[in-house]
Amino acid sequence: MVRSSTNLTRNGLTDWLVQRVSAVVIAAYFLFFLGFLVLHSTVSYELWFALLSNTAMRVFSLLFVLSLMAHAWVGMWTVIGDYIKCSLLRGTLQIIIILSLLACLFWGITIIWGL
Repeated sequence: MVRSSTNLTRNGLTDWLVQRVSAVVIAAYFLFFLGFLVLHSTVSYELWFALLSNTAMRVFSLLFVLSLMAHAWVGMWTVIGDYIKCSLLRGTLQIIIILSLLACLFWGITIIWGL
C-alpha cells in the first residue's frame, strides 16, 4: 500500500474531520469577534487590551491559529495532490507551504503570548 508522507494524519477520513472541526473553530472565532463588535459600539484601546490579554481569549486565539494552520494545510495538500502531478514540483511546493505555515504559527504564538 502506497501512502503519502505529507498529509496531516495519513487517513483521509481524519483529514476530512480535521478540516470540518477547524472550520467550526474558525467560524466560532469570527462570530465571537463579530458579536463583540456589535455589542460594543465604541472600541477603545483599553477594551481591546482587556479582551486580548485575558488568558481564556489567548487560549481561544491560539486554538484559532492552530485551526487555521491545520485547515490551510489540509486544503493546500489536497489541491496540490490533485493538480500538481510532477513529484519534484509537488514536494517543493509542499515544503514551501509547510515552512510558511510554521512561520505563521510561530509568529501568531509570539503575537498572542507576547513572547
